Amino acid sequence: EGRPRRTRGALRLSAKNMRRGKLVRGVSLDLYAGEIMGLAGLVGSGRTELVRLLFGADRADTGEITLHAGARVPGSVTPNWRNPVDAIRAGIGLVTEDRKSQGLLLSQSIRANTTLAGMHKVARAGWLQRAQESAVAQHFIERLRISSRGPEQAVSTLSGGNQQKVVFARWLHQPCDVLLLDEPTRGVDVGARADIYHEVDRMCDDGKAVLMVSSDLRELMAMCDRIGVMHNGQLVAVFER
Repeated sequence: EGRPRRTRGALRLSAKNMRRGKLVRGVSLDLYAGEIMGLAGLVGSGRTELVRLLFGADRADTGEITLHAGARVPGSVTPNWRNPVDAIRAGIGLVTEDRKSQGLLLSQSIRANTTLAGMHKVARAGWLQRAQESAVAQHFIERLRISSRGPEQAVSTLSGGNQQKVVFARWLHQPCDVLLLDEPTRGVDVGARADIYHEVDRMCDDGKAVLMVSSDLRELMAMCDRIGVMHNGQLVAVFER
């Protein structure tokens, strides 16, 4: 596509020799501010498993993750996060492949889902401030153009595209320096997909480092500055824009 390569900013995250059984076999990669790195590969190639290791959802057998200046915990080195809470505190966010079972509390409101990763920001002395929560949710409903009746609408009643926008709202409310996107536009209609692309571009402009997994190679070619190819648990090639 005709878009020029984004200007690469500071190094945000380095992963070295990440391994988990036969699923992820010695993968190393660097993520930079203001840049999208894509991950291509067939289902079962280890893309999702690598993302889960970076987020602490699974434990690595070996490997080292280093966060660099700009992340919430500069220079911290850990063989694996103990859990996703550690990763979130360190400034890492994840948009999961399966939003219905892993990304959203479907029975809860847009308000509750938006503030889920950063509840401390809408609480005072341990008590949630409902009005403040609603104002935050309304802000992101407008920013992301979420078609809804308002912050109290249950997420289960939204379309797939609008549900995915609620997941994005969560990581805009809880600031992160590194955003991991696993099939971010799967099951999303064309209009919502364009809104999501626009928001990912905006996140890059704000200095986030983005890793984007997609089965749609055209999507990766349109959005990404580098594309890594996963095969049989290994990162076998990286192509520059």
